[in-house]
This record gives sequence, C-alpha cells and structure tokens, in this order.
Amino acid sequence: MNELVGIFTSAVLPIVAIAGVGFVLGRTKDVDPGSLNTAVVYVLAPALVFHSLALTALSAGTLARIAGGVVLFTLSMVAVGEVIGRALGTEEPLLSALLLVAIFSNSGNLGIPVSDFAFGDVGRQTAVLFLSVQSVLMYTVGVYLASRSGGSSGLSGVKKVFFVPLVYAVVAALLARAADVVPPAGSATMEAVGLVGDSSIPVMLLILGIELSRTDYGGALASTAVPAAMRLALAPLLGLAIVTVLGFENQTVARVFVLETAMPAAITPLILVVEFAGSDTEGITAPELISTSVLVTTIVSVPYLTLVIALLQSGLLI
Repeated sequence: MNELVGIFTSAVLPIVAIAGVGFVLGRTKDVDPGSLNTAVVYVLAPALVFHSLALTALSAGTLARIAGGVVLFTLSMVAVGEVIGRALGTEEPLLSALLLVAIFSNSGNLGIPVSDFAFGDVGRQTAVLFLSVQSVLMYTVGVYLASRSGGSSGLSGVKKVFFVPLVYAVVAALLARAADVVPPAGSATMEAVGLVGDSSIPVMLLILGIELSRTDYGGALASTAVPAAMRLALAPLLGLAIVTVLGFENQTVARVFVLETAMPAAITPLILVVEFAGSDTEGITAPELISTSVLVTTIVSVPYLTLVIALLQSGLLI
C-alpha cells in the first residue's frame, strides 16, 4: 500500500493537481482553450518533439520499434474493435465513435507528463515518439473512421496530416541526427528549444482540465462501459502483446509503450467526429459518446494508472 501511495504522489498526483487547476479555471472563468491548444500544436509540442528526439539516447532500432509498434497497435485495435462492436450490434455513427475511443489514447496531454514523472527522460522520449506517430494515424485512420460514420469518405480531412507540425518536427530531428548537425545539449539553441518544449507539459494538462470542465455527459454515461473497457483493459493487453512480439531491448521503453496504451481516451477524436460524423441517431450522438468516454476514462485513470505504473515498475509485467 505504501508503494502505491508513493507512486500516486510522485507520478499521478502532480498530473491531477495541474489538470484540476485547469478544471476549476474552466468552471470559474470564460477561458477559450482554443488559443492554448493552438500554441501547443504549432509551437510548444513540436519543440518538445524536436528536443526529445534530437537528443535522445535511444538507438535507431528502438525508435523504429516504437514507431512500428504504434502502427501495429492501432491497426490491431481497429480490427478487434470492429469485431467487438459489430458483435454487440453497434451501428454507425456510434460504431466509429466506439472505435475512436478504443484506439486513440491521450498520449499527449496526459501520456507525456505521466511517463515523464514515472520513468524520467526515457519515459518522456518514448511518449513523445508514441504521440508523434499516433498523431499521423489520428489524421489518417481517425479521419477515415470519423467520416465513415457521417457517410462520406472524408479524404479532404486526411490532408490535415500534412499540416500537423509534430510530423515535421520528427522528420527534422531525425534528419539532424542523421547528418550529425544537432547542436550540443548545453548550447543556447537547444536550451531555448528545451525550455519551450518543457512548457508544453503543464499547458497540456491545463487544456485537459478545461476541456473536461466543459464535458456534457448527459444520457451517454451508461453507454461508455464498452468503449471504456476497450480503452483501459483491452488496449494495454494488446500493447503488452506487441512489445513482447517486437522484443524491445530497452525494458523501460517497453514499459512506457504499454503505459501509453493504457491512457484514457483522447480528446482529438471528438473534434474529428464533430467535423465529419453524422449526428442523426436514436438516443445519444457520436460526439456525446466520445466526450462522455473521455470524462469517464480520465476519472477512472487516476487510480488505474497508479496500479499500472506499480505493476510495470515492479517488473511483474515486463
């Protein structure tokens, strides 16, 4: 019990506290998270990605395994989710909403800070690459699923992947490493980039809190059991299977990979569904299902992630 309390206070409580400040801010002030999100997407997060990947001590093989693992995990979750959703009789647009909840974890606003607090620099570097690859998949596979629920191809939405700065930050970092032109870690350039990147973590958590304060769960609460179970139970089991198959040499990287798959539902799919999905359905709508699932899985994740981190750090799983 003391060990769980220690993990909670050191790795989870700081996250909850900062997100809680954002929640209170969202409830008491008319704060538009859009401007904060724009700063994160176009400036802060790309700086974090570039700084982390450019200076990472992880080998090229490990980076390739992480990227390949994220792709394999996403496609596997799509296949498994389709089978489960159709077996339960779930129809569009809720079927695609269920898949979006199950597939995409909050690897940014929550995943990076938790991994950083729980596993240090390696945790942050692994989480950053996980987020980067997932972002590409979000605007390809995610856009397809969201548009499918609206009865259209949504191919125009896929073009958004070319406007995701994280993608270019990854490419720039890898090219700089390959050409051996990365400035020294202690140089003014990398210090500045690191300072900007580090600021993304608390801002991400504030955004998460503000977004949760605006969630209207309405009558969708009872419908979140299946997508929440897939997100918090099925996804990490699949993540564990993938790291076993891929054979990660770095044990900490493998543990962080599984931890990232255990994160609560991401918020970005809600934006995609609002833009592309159909809203005509009996009962709840796709946006309501996703927003409520985000709220439920995030609340449950507080004790849940404490347990997952304890199991991973103990070596019982990996």
